[in-house]
Amino acid sequence: MWEDRYAGAGEYLFGRAPAGVLTENPWVLDGARTALCVADGEGRNSVHLARQGLDVTAFDLSLTAVGRANALAAEAGVTLATHISTWEGWDWSRQFDLVAAIFVQFMTPDARPAQFATLRDAVRPGGRLLLHGYRPEQVDYGTGGPPSRAQMYTPDLLRDHFGDWHIDRLAAYDREVQEGRGHSGPSALIDLVARRPG
Repeated sequence: MWEDRYAGAGEYLFGRAPAGVLTENPWVLDGARTALCVADGEGRNSVHLARQGLDVTAFDLSLTAVGRANALAAEAGVTLATHISTWEGWDWSRQFDLVAAIFVQFMTPDARPAQFATLRDAVRPGGRLLLHGYRPEQVDYGTGGPPSRAQMYTPDLLRDHFGDWHIDRLAAYDREVQEGRGHSGPSALIDLVARRPG
């Protein structure tokens, strides 16, 4: 499905600029030297992190998307370590100072605990996880994301899964988003930045 979406778009489906959560919270990068961008699509977020001086690894399952990520990196004059991989095929034993999971709400609720567990595994002790996505109210907006409220995040859900880490930021807010054709219009957003103990 994702390869079809990216290949059929004929352009950067979610735009070329990074998600606002990265530009509005630059402190998230404090102390980080390495980053992993999961299900990174066309590279807008990984390229931004590389431009801030981080050593960035990224994966996505779409060949078209990864190709566009490499092209965007070349245009920006930065290098990414890109990989074509499914979520299940990624080596989650590799640890990073920052793990960025931005709009990764493609899994059903029964698969979410395992998804969150893999994200936790990939953060080194003392490192941070940045999780950014939609709240259930997003379904009413219809401006991006899956059409299922059950796949969205709430503050309580994120506290349940990451409350044993130090939560630097947990914010629910509405914002006008213009990120290509994929995300366009008023949006119900939520951010989690959590630091792994150690």
